[in-house]
Amino acid sequence: MREPVDLRRQRILAAVQARGFARVRDLADELQVSVVTVRRDVEELTREGRLRRGHGVVRSTLPAQETSVDAAPAAGDRVAVVVPVRHSYLNETLHGARTVLERAGVRMALHLSPQASGAERPLVERALADGADGLLIAPRWRGRADEEADHEWLAGIGVPTVLMERRPWRGSALHALDSVCSDHWYGARLAVEHLVGLGHRRMVFATRHDSPTARSLRAAFAEIAGAHPLVEQWAWTLIAPEAGADGPYSADETAELPALMRKVGATAMVLHGDVDALMVVQRLAEEAVRVPQDCSVVAYDDVVAGLGSPPLTAVSPPKAEVGQAAAELLLQRLAEAPGSRTGRRVELLPRLMVRGSTDRLAEPLDE
Repeated sequence: MREPVDLRRQRILAAVQARGFARVRDLADELQVSVVTVRRDVEELTREGRLRRGHGVVRSTLPAQETSVDAAPAAGDRVAVVVPVRHSYLNETLHGARTVLERAGVRMALHLSPQASGAERPLVERALADGADGLLIAPRWRGRADEEADHEWLAGIGVPTVLMERRPWRGSALHALDSVCSDHWYGARLAVEHLVGLGHRRMVFATRHDSPTARSLRAAFAEIAGAHPLVEQWAWTLIAPEAGADGPYSADETAELPALMRKVGATAMVLHGDVDALMVVQRLAEEAVRVPQDCSVVAYDDVVAGLGSPPLTAVSPPKAEVGQAAAELLLQRLAEAPGSRTGRRVELLPRLMVRGSTDRLAEPLDE
């Protein structure tokens, strides 16, 4: 599936702002597109005043990044930030953390983890060997096994560590580790209550199943819809065949969304995440299902949901604020004496952004 131009340019902008500068060829490799494509995107972002071009290098326009590429780092603490590569959702989180760290005069070293289980550990070990004083990390954790495999080494890492947008399962070795994340249960509730308030009583929920957020959302939707007195029927399915780990899944849980919608009699859907939601809306149009006239749609993530046609109503987790709060918590830990703290788990509430993809359920015509 070809990535939307606006999403690709947003990722370029976030990558450059996170580092202060980036080489065009490195950006092309990271985004898995041609150098020519990146140059075209950079030219447009430069024309908009959001980037500055150099000889093979792109620079941020933020004041804090006016130093040269080869300038020596400033003195002071150094924080390693480890996030998955090609993860647009976390770009805003990363930018929020960077803003706080730069304001405090703390250097940030970004490490991008490949799409493989256990990829974070060697990056963290390298960062510690390079002298990192603290760690902000968002492990990929495609499943419970990945999280369990990280417990022992991550809990005993030896420097202040804060998990970003990750909530360890209760009773794990990481349960007492500092963490800052969005309250995705609350986000799921916002979506369901919005649709119920518009008169919808039958719904389909479709999420990925290869991330902590996706698994949290599935559990939340099941709990909220199952207990809601006005929800008559609901079903959950994978949003796309490649969106989950290997089964076992029931036939409904791998069903095509238009078919499952007809089976449930659904008049509304909640879809995670944005790009998949936009693809689903296109698929519904091919099946002559109009959004929102025949089916109201709520996306979850709000990275590019507003760019759709129609613009998608979306649950918007506080992505930048999560990064800011995580960095602030880490700075507090760096200033404290070792062993003098109690672990903290911080949750921030998402918002609902109402746009054109949801509408009140039409009243049936009198016969």
